[in-house]
Amino acid sequence: MGKRTDISLLEQRPPAPPSALSPGDLRRLAQAATAPNPPPNPPPSRPHARSLYIHVPFCAHKCHYCDFYSIVDTRDRQAAFSDRLARELAAWSPLAAGAPLRTIFVGGGTPSLLRVDLWQAVLAALDRHYDLSDIRAGAGEFTVECNPESVTTELLDTLAAAGVNRISMGAQSFNPSHLRTLERLHKPERVAAALDLIRRAGIPRSSIDLIYAIPGQTLADFQRDLDAAIALSTDHLSCYNLTYEPQTAMTARLARGEFTPADEDTEIDMFREATSRLERAGLARYEISNYARPGSESRHNLAYWRQEQWIACGPSAAAHITLADGPHRWKNTPRLDDYLAHDDHGFTTAQDHEPPDPRRALVERIMTGLRLREGLHADTILAAAASLDPHAPARLSLRVEHAVAHGHIDADKANPPVGTPPRWCLTDAGMLVHNAIARSLTRVLG
Repeated sequence: MGKRTDISLLEQRPPAPPSALSPGDLRRLAQAATAPNPPPNPPPSRPHARSLYIHVPFCAHKCHYCDFYSIVDTRDRQAAFSDRLARELAAWSPLAAGAPLRTIFVGGGTPSLLRVDLWQAVLAALDRHYDLSDIRAGAGEFTVECNPESVTTELLDTLAAAGVNRISMGAQSFNPSHLRTLERLHKPERVAAALDLIRRAGIPRSSIDLIYAIPGQTLADFQRDLDAAIALSTDHLSCYNLTYEPQTAMTARLARGEFTPADEDTEIDMFREATSRLERAGLARYEISNYARPGSESRHNLAYWRQEQWIACGPSAAAHITLADGPHRWKNTPRLDDYLAHDDHGFTTAQDHEPPDPRRALVERIMTGLRLREGLHADTILAAAASLDPHAPARLSLRVEHAVAHGHIDADKANPPVGTPPRWCLTDAGMLVHNAIARSLTRVLG
């Protein structure tokens, strides 16, 4: 059920192949992140992580389009997983010491499939090892992904009592035929029933996911999906175009000729329809695929798109932590058996470790920042580009001017009145070709 941030789509010149990390490697990284700065001239303290992602891998059924790590567990490993997760949460907690967490996001998989007694154990571990005062006071955000068919009153009451204040629900469509195409198990009417339970439990915020460009889906079908979602009075809606990821059942079916994918013109019409219909309903686009009422944006996902730090726990969870030498990324082992078997003081094995690289960091900043309606601070990006190559800012500015001339970057924000900092913000037309614009900008970085 997880959310994509397109970090995987980055075009970059890799400084070295991503490498694997042992549990001991991760333990040493954690120790380095929390070690005091040495005398005689210690640099400023590094800000510690204020966001936490937890991955729960269990699913009742593997949806055909999904490439996030999930399993249909036939060996009853939920208790072993929750015990292991509690140890990992404890291991990483020093990185968040000294200030409250701002955001927690529990994704999967289907987190709502975890047994309530095991949820209670995980929530107790969170409360023991992390400062949740902002979340409990309503100043922070604690999101749990749920599927409509696995939401229960007992679960929601447990989550609400622990400070969960936002539920993200995968509706995907309200058309039974399209749900069958996606291999979704729930009935459309179950979404409204689940939202009613969420509100009765006192959880104030909710988000609904929709998928468009489903094979056989018409523009009118998608309009009805949008209207059904709007009628549920949710304060946040995500609209993702169906993508055919490698190694998924959906892609295999496409290769066998079992269906015809949506044509590009229809997909573009659906993209535009989402914006116009949702904005008329008071849900403004703040990111390419995400719409919210004012103040209801996903704060956790904003931390991703703004390249902040986050701790990650659970199999396949991806982390972004800044050490003295710069930002590091890695992904926990994407196999539950390996996650359970490898435990060094709570740390597990990891893969795809990306050590600090200034160019890659700037590429990521441009790629993810352009996804947001707020865009990028031009002066900050140009300064970072100059640190890589003194000629890069001039080349970058020319590319931006080209995008402005074609109506892809907002001219008024890129060239504001004197005294107003310039920003590079994609127009609606620019958001349709986000990847092309981001590639155009990042290719000139040397």
